[in-house]
Amino acid sequence: MNMNKYHAHIYFSASEEALIQRVHAAAQLKTQIMKTFRIVPYPVGPHPMGMFEVHFTESTKKEVLKWFEEHRQGLNVLIHIDSGDDYRDHTENVIWLGEKLPLDFSFFDLVKNDPSKALHK
Repeated sequence: MNMNKYHAHIYFSASEEALIQRVHAAAQLKTQIMKTFRIVPYPVGPHPMGMFEVHFTESTKKEVLKWFEEHRQGLNVLIHIDSGDDYRDHTENVIWLGEKLPLDFSFFDLVKNDPSKALHK
């Protein structure tokens, strides 16, 4: 059985704070298909704006994609595999729901040069 892991990043601007709170609350109820992390209201890592992240597996990918199509309420979502190669994961075979946003890949060079700067240790 394929147990690939995936991340989804749900982006929002300052004017969408109430909306992101509603989408986040709804996502937290889907514990059987994804794990929802806290809202980060500022750019972090390669991400150009505030967001929250969810993790899920290959076995729930179809259901998670359907859920985001139905519940993202116009928010932009980046979905990618989690292979351990952050640059490749954020650039190859990614799925965008909504507008494709520019990511700041200089963050990955920073981590390569100083691993203590990594977000996930």
